[in-house]
Parts: sequence; structure tokens; C-alpha cells
Amino acid sequence: MRRPVADPVAPGQESVWAYPRPPAIEKVDARVTIEFGGTRIVDTTDVVRVLETSHPPVYYLPIAAFADGALVPAEGSSFCEFKGTARYLDVRGGDALAAGAAWNYPRPSRGYELLTDRVAVYAQPMDRCTVDGEVVVPQPGGFYGGWVTSWVVGPFKGVPGSSGW
Repeated sequence: MRRPVADPVAPGQESVWAYPRPPAIEKVDARVTIEFGGTRIVDTTDVVRVLETSHPPVYYLPIAAFADGALVPAEGSSFCEFKGTARYLDVRGGDALAAGAAWNYPRPSRGYELLTDRVAVYAQPMDRCTVDGEVVVPQPGGFYGGWVTSWVVGPFKGVPGSSGW
């Protein structure tokens, strides 16, 4: 399968096709909020994002920034050739529970140490996730955890037909 053609980039935007592989990791100056079960479970400016070719950014937030009881250890794990072994977490907010809706790397691989004690959350099951006040759109496909905002253009991994990218 051929690599797709990148969408046009307007001023102030970035293309996921300019992101590297292996992924880059960077601290960003942004405010991230997550609401779930009618409750704000996180509001932080201590934000790290991971940028990987064809994927919208994945935002990692400090575990300590989450409301008490919002993150609960869950079954399962997975392995990323770059970041290491991930564990899954259930997310709680109000009376709501989203099973396996978050993950982190307890002992990230060399080069990804900024992920220590940080968590990423799938946007789809949450009530609302924002970056600097903009409501994010979940990365297509259900497996990937990127957050799409107006300043990131694709096409994004996860759309139908993208499994070979």
C-alpha cells in the first residue's frame, strides 16, 4: 500500500506526516482538561505529547493531576516497540466507568522517560477532553489514542484502509 498524500497545511497547523518515527516526545505549553461522568477528573498544564508519523498527538498527563479515584488498575497490557510495556487503567468519573480507557508506561524505554508517572486517556469514552479550550476529536479507529485538534492535519492512521500505513 502506498503512503497517503498529506492534507494541505495552513498557517498555525502541523501535519502528522511531518512527525517522526520513532516517535518524538515533548513537553508542551497547553492546558488539558478531561470531564467524565459529569465530573472534571483532570485539569493540568503539566502536559507531554508523543508525536508519531500518521498519528495525531497522544497527550500524557501526570497521574497526580487526576482526581482521587479517577484511575483504577485494569486487566491487560500491551507492548510498544518504542515506549515499552503499557498497563491499562479504568477511568471513573461520577457514577461512570470506562474500562481500559487509559494507559501508562510504568517503566518507559530509554528516550521516553518523560512518560514516567503519566497517563494517556482515550477521548472517545470521555464526556469531553480539551486542549487549550478546544474540544478534541478522538483518533479514528478505536485502537489508537491520539487527539485531533484544528491545528493538526492528516490523514490519520485508523481511518478505513490505513492498516498498511
